[in-house]
Amino acid sequence: MFDEKMRLVKDQAFNPLAQLFQVVPPWFFTLAGLVVGVATAVAVWQQQYLLGLVLWLLNRVFDGLDGAVARQRGASSDFGGYLDIVVDFVIYAAVPVGLAAGRVDTTASSGMAQPLILSLIFLLCSYYVNAASWMYLAAILEKRRASQDGRLTSIIMPAGIVGGTETIVFYCAFIIFPGYLVWLFSLMAALIVVTIGQRLVWAARHL
Repeated sequence: MFDEKMRLVKDQAFNPLAQLFQVVPPWFFTLAGLVVGVATAVAVWQQQYLLGLVLWLLNRVFDGLDGAVARQRGASSDFGGYLDIVVDFVIYAAVPVGLAAGRVDTTASSGMAQPLILSLIFLLCSYYVNAASWMYLAAILEKRRASQDGRLTSIIMPAGIVGGTETIVFYCAFIIFPGYLVWLFSLMAALIVVTIGQRLVWAARHL
């Protein structure tokens, strides 16, 4: 929902930083983000939430740097964009699973383990359907040449309530407030469902 506005802020923040790393290939930051993202999942699994929050934010820095460095080097590529989204999906799945795994034992005595697992399933299922809702739509838009020339991302899609900016905020909330994961997982999943509906309506009107 706020990605277009935040992209300007992101560019202002990362472009000067990217100039310092022009000798480093962009894929290095993508793979470094993967390592740090997996470390985030492990940290929150072990209930090291402060460490997990720092690692999550560092992962987002690497995620922003790979594209910024690629543009600075004139090395943007379809494969780079593809690798970036695959790594993002790995991290987006791993962190909630790590959070839930770390909380199951502590919530079992209070009877919250089952709601936590169900909310995790709801969240991951919403990711699954959401991926289909925008990936295939993006492919159709490319086929129809409906995407914008000179765009800064590898693909373009209609905006929805939940985008990259909202995902960062939600994941920070997951890590900072692990005692409310059932509600937070469920809220994010419900908003993703609304986002899927928004794209379906957009597609029905424009395709």
